[in-house]
Amino acid sequence: MREIKTAAVLGAGTMGAGIAALLSGAGIKTHLLDIIPKELTPEEKSKGLTLSDPTVRNRIVNAGLQRALKASPALFYDTADAQLITVGNIEDNLDRLREVDWIVEAVFERLDVKQDIFAKIERFRSPDSIVSSNTSGIALKAIMQKSSPELKKHTLITHFFNPVRYMKLLEVIPGGETDPQILKFITDFAERKLGKGVVLAKDTPNFICNRIGIFGISYLLKAMQEGAYKVEEIDAIFGPALGRPKSAVFRTVDLVGLDVMADVIKNIYASLPSDPMREIYRLPNFIEKMLSSGLLGRKTGKGFYQEKTVNGKREFLVFDYKALDYRRQEKFEYPSLVHAGQQSSVGEKIKTVVYSDDRAGQIAWQTLSETLLYTAHLIPEISDNIYSVDNAMKWGFNWEQGPFETWDAIGVRQSVERMRREGKKIPALVEELLKRGESFYARRDSKKLYFDVQVKDYRELPQPKGVLVLSDLKEDEKRVITESAGASLTDLGDGVACLEFHTYMNTVDADVIAMLGTALEEVRKRGFAGLVIGNEGQNFCVGANVGLVLGAIQSQAWEQLDQMVKAFQDVDMAIKYFEKPVVAAPFNMTLGGGAEIVLHCPRVRAHCELYIGQVEFGVGVIPAAGGCKELWARQLENLPEDANVDLFPFLQRVFELIGLAKVATSAKEAKKFGFLRRDDKITMNKDRLIADAKGDLLALVRMEYEPPRPKKYKVTGRSGYAALQIAIKNFQWGKRITDHEALMAQKLARVLTGGDVEIGTEITEQQMLDLEREAFLSLCGTQKTQERIQHMLATGRPLRN
Repeated sequence: MREIKTAAVLGAGTMGAGIAALLSGAGIKTHLLDIIPKELTPEEKSKGLTLSDPTVRNRIVNAGLQRALKASPALFYDTADAQLITVGNIEDNLDRLREVDWIVEAVFERLDVKQDIFAKIERFRSPDSIVSSNTSGIALKAIMQKSSPELKKHTLITHFFNPVRYMKLLEVIPGGETDPQILKFITDFAERKLGKGVVLAKDTPNFICNRIGIFGISYLLKAMQEGAYKVEEIDAIFGPALGRPKSAVFRTVDLVGLDVMADVIKNIYASLPSDPMREIYRLPNFIEKMLSSGLLGRKTGKGFYQEKTVNGKREFLVFDYKALDYRRQEKFEYPSLVHAGQQSSVGEKIKTVVYSDDRAGQIAWQTLSETLLYTAHLIPEISDNIYSVDNAMKWGFNWEQGPFETWDAIGVRQSVERMRREGKKIPALVEELLKRGESFYARRDSKKLYFDVQVKDYRELPQPKGVLVLSDLKEDEKRVITESAGASLTDLGDGVACLEFHTYMNTVDADVIAMLGTALEEVRKRGFAGLVIGNEGQNFCVGANVGLVLGAIQSQAWEQLDQMVKAFQDVDMAIKYFEKPVVAAPFNMTLGGGAEIVLHCPRVRAHCELYIGQVEFGVGVIPAAGGCKELWARQLENLPEDANVDLFPFLQRVFELIGLAKVATSAKEAKKFGFLRRDDKITMNKDRLIADAKGDLLALVRMEYEPPRPKKYKVTGRSGYAALQIAIKNFQWGKRITDHEALMAQKLARVLTGGDVEIGTEITEQQMLDLEREAFLSLCGTQKTQERIQHMLATGRPLRN
């Protein structure tokens, strides 16, 4: 059976180092190689080194690895993963290719350079190893022009997107001679082991994502100039209101690099001599001038935007493409954008804007209609199906809806009628669709269908094995066990139920707390094997609904607030000691109360992108649903019961985790912090998270799961509190924390040390829960905490007061 245990990445630039970081994060031993320097640096000369010294010969590859280790946001899930990477250079170490299972070429984006490196790969690779190129647009048939049939059989393109860790899309492009089994293997491996959304593309210029995305940007550059739109005006229009990222168009280009975008545009223009829209890909004069002036974006400090400090305040100036200089930004608000913001779905937002007559609607329709027509024209040139195109744009350009999903949202027939009135040519694909239906996607008998361009009819949308989609399961009403405004309980099959939150940002409120209890009751009553807590939102749970907390404070409903916190504590304890296994499936932001739910689950199946932390200090309170208790328990659970150890280092660790509101930036780091246990499992592909959590639960059942038994925990008492008090006072005197933050820290210290007791005293979980609740309520009664909550609700940012 084919496996990938060892890999080699040739090229330690941004992409190569990022790929190496991803591979090492997946537990794969990786060789990272790059070219050798042609001359010594002044520092190397001063040390008397020569070009033959190993440190000099590996200088370029080491620099690439160090950049990856220092990257922000982090490219490594855990910097310790870098221990799996062995550096080397292409002149001395190509013999290592004989021992690897997968070779990824990520060298400079130039055909002759790639052909040269493939010739070297052919001399050194093992006979059955897989080889792939990370090119963003050069045809595989051109790269492999001089390669042997044997190498062609084992080679394909694997086009990762930057930053490699965070971008879901991986375009896989086989050649005409690529072994179908290798294509199948690498697709499955990339989805399961690397967590990628794999899209199969054809060997055409710039494949799917860049071909369509860059067309949209190129057309927009033309329309912007013709309509005299400003840069920041375009970004105001082509952002969330049209289902695009907050960084919109030009802020995204600044992040990627104008030179990178320009190279892609030039490659498409050169590679498509007969494309009817070829001239759209011609760079405007002002872009050429920006390139020659080094205005490339974040990497050079100036691009379409420039950050400056004016009168002590940070300000972003914008590039005026007419004056070729920077100026202050203008604000743009159009009725269509305001109206779009009031819509509940992405599709309704887009429809609202494109059918508006205001200035935003005009350019939105103009650009979107041309992009949709061009995309349909490219089928089947770039792909044999529409869903691959839609997935590519969602996963690679972060569109909320792909082109064909967008077309459905604005109404295919309605939009086509307008296009015809404007004299636009309608692609045959669309004409065929309108003979058979009204949309590219449909649903019949609980099945998702798509319009197949090959058979000119609807077919069932394929779903990868090992994936459970809650929204699809809930199409069958029999699957929904019970639901409320804030959560629903669904039958996953095989005797497993899943509780899904669907409040705003999946916050915890009284309804969610009640549904947690109801879910346990239903699992017990109906004889389910256990419960999974997971959902398909943008985040697992961002914490308690602090707006409700503030409302209770302002109405002086202290008893009600106390009861709500007590109910949250009680249901968390019920989860922990439930007689059947409960598995949490957290991902992305899992904060505050969300983290407390996870901490009480006996087992966790986490997505690799997990940002978990007790961040309650940001709103002036402490964790009160068992977060303090569980983090303290995690520190002690691996210690022998009769161990005579100094507890203060453990106390200090938990105090800092909560007091500094530390958030783990990956599931691996969450294990280091103690939010996850060592034996909790990690899933790389979020699409598989619910199914994997279900599998873990069934495995626990097969092993005859037994719930944990209540324990008492040693605390440091008055002695530990006094030690923390000294640290708090030092911070306060040094003006590193405010007086109110000192009060918060004192409250936290009293909880973590177990109250007014002797060092070494054992206390029950309920005693610590009572201390948590008391501290929480007392802080809620302070003006400073109320100000913090109000500021968070108004701005989304913490206030230090």
